[in-house]
Amino acid sequence: MKYDIYYIDAFTDKLFSGNPAAVVFSDISDSTLMQNIAAENNLSETAFIREDEGNYHIRWFSPHCEIDLCGHATLASAYVFFNYISPDEKIFSVRSLKNGILTVSQNDDLLLLDFPKDQIELFDDISSIESTIGVKPIEAFKGRDDILAILESEDVIKNLNVDFESLIKLDARGLIVSSAGTNYDFVSRFFAPATGVDEDPVTGSAHTTLTPYWSQKLNKTNLTAAQLSKRGGVLYCEDKGDRVIIGGKATQYLKGNIFI
Repeated sequence: MKYDIYYIDAFTDKLFSGNPAAVVFSDISDSTLMQNIAAENNLSETAFIREDEGNYHIRWFSPHCEIDLCGHATLASAYVFFNYISPDEKIFSVRSLKNGILTVSQNDDLLLLDFPKDQIELFDDISSIESTIGVKPIEAFKGRDDILAILESEDVIKNLNVDFESLIKLDARGLIVSSAGTNYDFVSRFFAPATGVDEDPVTGSAHTTLTPYWSQKLNKTNLTAAQLSKRGGVLYCEDKGDRVIIGGKATQYLKGNIFI
């Protein structure tokens, strides 16, 4: 079988920045095959979208495992949907296994994810975080999938020296580190070696955790954010109660075929 595959850089309007995701619209439903394709792609996520009786279903795979929720690959999937699958549509709606129906809408060249807001609780084991990043957080929280550590400044965020072997032992998918920003409301980085990705370039799902925290901290509902990875990316976030809007741009790198 031959399937179309797209590589899309998400949360950026420039090639070779943002977070690259692979997108496959197909009838593939076998989990093992999806995992093998994702491992072969070796990107932080590959999104598989399958249509069934007019409804689209999405699953996300890292090189090592299936992911419950992925923002940048959903954004990339919406880009493919609007440009190749159904150009007349303005809303891309997909059903996920664990997070219900997710939608992406178009606003000029901005794509807007509508995701469920994370619920966070205080995380007391500050020493376990300090041992992995070499810096003591101001405070820390545990969310649905990840641990969020608040650090002193943007400079501290940029200059972290992370012990990835130690980080794998944390009881979480990954570690988000964040601080108030200089040119943005807040900045962050995201580390998830347990999924096969030491540092994710730009992480949409992490902003379901970051947005409510910084919205409350800064007393504003609309926020700009930057993820300070080597590739970097910019996000436009809005706290809408039990939902979070995460906006970003996307650009296409590749359209090709895989042969199974």
